[in-house]
Amino acid sequence: MKTVILAGGKGTRLWPLSREMMPKQFVRFLDDMSLFQKTVERALIFSSPSEIFIVTNRNYRFRVLDDLRELKIEIPEENVLLEPSAKNTLPAILWATLRIEEEFGDSAVVVLPSDHMIEVNEAYNRAFKNAEKLAGNYLVTFGIKPTKPHTGYGYIRPGVEIGEDGRVLGYTVAEFKEKPDLETAKRYVENGYYWNSGMFAFSSSLFIEEVRRHAPRVWKAFEEGGDVEEAYSRVPELSIDYGVMEKTTKAAVVPLNTMWNDLGSFDAIYEILEKDSDGNAIRIRGENGYHVGVNSKNNLLMTERLTATVGVEDLIIIDTDDALLVAKKGESQRVKEVYRILKELGDERVTVHRTAYRPWGSYTVLEEGERYKIKRLTVLPGKKLSLQMHYHRSEHWVVVRGTAKVIVGDREVLLRQGESTFIPAGVKHRLENPGKVVLEVIETQIGEYLGEDDIVRFDDDFGRA
Repeated sequence: MKTVILAGGKGTRLWPLSREMMPKQFVRFLDDMSLFQKTVERALIFSSPSEIFIVTNRNYRFRVLDDLRELKIEIPEENVLLEPSAKNTLPAILWATLRIEEEFGDSAVVVLPSDHMIEVNEAYNRAFKNAEKLAGNYLVTFGIKPTKPHTGYGYIRPGVEIGEDGRVLGYTVAEFKEKPDLETAKRYVENGYYWNSGMFAFSSSLFIEEVRRHAPRVWKAFEEGGDVEEAYSRVPELSIDYGVMEKTTKAAVVPLNTMWNDLGSFDAIYEILEKDSDGNAIRIRGENGYHVGVNSKNNLLMTERLTATVGVEDLIIIDTDDALLVAKKGESQRVKEVYRILKELGDERVTVHRTAYRPWGSYTVLEEGERYKIKRLTVLPGKKLSLQMHYHRSEHWVVVRGTAKVIVGDREVLLRQGESTFIPAGVKHRLENPGKVVLEVIETQIGEYLGEDDIVRFDDDFGRA
């Protein structure tokens, strides 16, 4: 089978853990692996690296490549498809499917979101093998057997059995249902409905035909030719559920009886985490994190510092180095409203953490004021920043670890631990790590404007504009 991994989502309901430049599929809030990395490992069960296609936002290109490099998995870089803009799932899946047909001909295709938590076991493998058998005649979705009435998921009503040699492989889809209220969800569970997992399997030719039939505007945007920029400028924003699955007469559902969670909210995260004797789910990040709880029950707490709770119950407390979220359990779906308000206000904390990752390493904002900003730059061995210039700020670099190769104007020097240099505004400059250990530099910016968009690049190893 060929696999399409969808990795372009923003994860707005998990702010402040998830930001636009570091969405939840790349955040390591459960263990040392990102959800994206876990998805790639699942894809390798049925696909070779050359048969895996990843659709993501252009801004996440280097996050994807870095995560793959860490796994030591060599997926061809041309299989990483970079969307010019977010147009929901149907255009992304169609683009990847067309690429698969172009390279491999008619193929069985599996679509996996990159931000779900799934237990891989025999039931998982069996469900995907059943789906592969049905993929030539059906657009298959995977249905999760509900563990309780849940108002945050869509539901699928199964129809008639589809079998082979006396064994049930799946069911036709009688009806898709939107996220219900609690009483309706209880009725769905009692009547044998499945949760809609958002994973799919189909033959590429069948899927393309059904898109042509039921979502002609999406199909036409790609059929008219031109590059992907032109196609995405024409294509409407549309999900695969609304655009195809709810309209086709060839939908089937294969039961997937394993642990599954879409981690779509902090309530969902609370469900899967281990709890203490008081029902608290505690995740400590960093060396200085610690929790002291007094008469505190059934809370989700994720923190990087010493945090004490007294007499609180059913709260979600998410503490990062630049933002704090406190919400009532059961209300965490509304975090996306906080994200929307901050976005409208132009607050950059919806976009980046204090630590931002770049293809050359990362930087952390240590302190900032009206006309100054102090950062810690971490440059990986053999990497270098772009040759660049700033109009509105000067910079002062001090090496605290490693050796730096520095270009300032026409001058090139090596700086060692404790040595420094000054870069005036308007002067071309570059920072490089020529050594074999990580380079750490303290950068002090001074100027009337300190935004990240005050960068003019003249040369860049990573193809950035």
